[in-house]
Amino acid sequence: MNIASYFDHTLLRPGTTAAEIRQLCQEAVAQHFAAVCIPPYYLSEARPILDGSGVKLATVIGFPFGYAATVAKVEEIKRGIDEGAEEFDVVVNIAAVKSGNWSFVRNDIDRVVTSCRLRSKPIKIILETGLLTEEEIRQLCAICNDLDPDYVKTSTGFNGPGATVEVVQFLRSLLKKSIKIKASGGIRTAQDAEALIAAGADRLGLSGAMAIVGG
Repeated sequence: MNIASYFDHTLLRPGTTAAEIRQLCQEAVAQHFAAVCIPPYYLSEARPILDGSGVKLATVIGFPFGYAATVAKVEEIKRGIDEGAEEFDVVVNIAAVKSGNWSFVRNDIDRVVTSCRLRSKPIKIILETGLLTEEEIRQLCAICNDLDPDYVKTSTGFNGPGATVEVVQFLRSLLKKSIKIKASGGIRTAQDAEALIAAGADRLGLSGAMAIVGG
């Protein structure tokens, strides 16, 4: 299995520097990772390094808590597209989920999915499963089945537990086949990666990708 082709090489620490972003991009190109996932602030820094490499440039929206206003998320997406982002990992409004305001949650997801779809940019909806009940996950997956994002992502890696085989299997059982799964958070070894892929993950987000591929 070429697990490197599943990896989103990720660096989202608040103190991340431009030099670290350049190194991340160079590593991703050398290892033929699927994408890099970086803060919006560094998109223009990363774009020239990745051009022509086949490595996608991904960024995060509403990160890491998801409770930014929907209009702010939409504007973040527009700005990200202008600066060269090709994929968007967008956090659901966890506060709205916990409040049971499902009409707001649905509208929030609908608006960001539509913003990406209008520009033909893949979108990954981050659920933050470690903070959610089973029923909340079911409700979110039902909404996603209706609105059809490209991916549902397990977690940010910043809040609560990250990806597990059980969570990925649960998501796969709830989501229609056309929606892919990105597992993120707590992936440390090749064995972790292979187990998540076997469970149904199509993409893996991790900050320790180089350790896994032998770097």
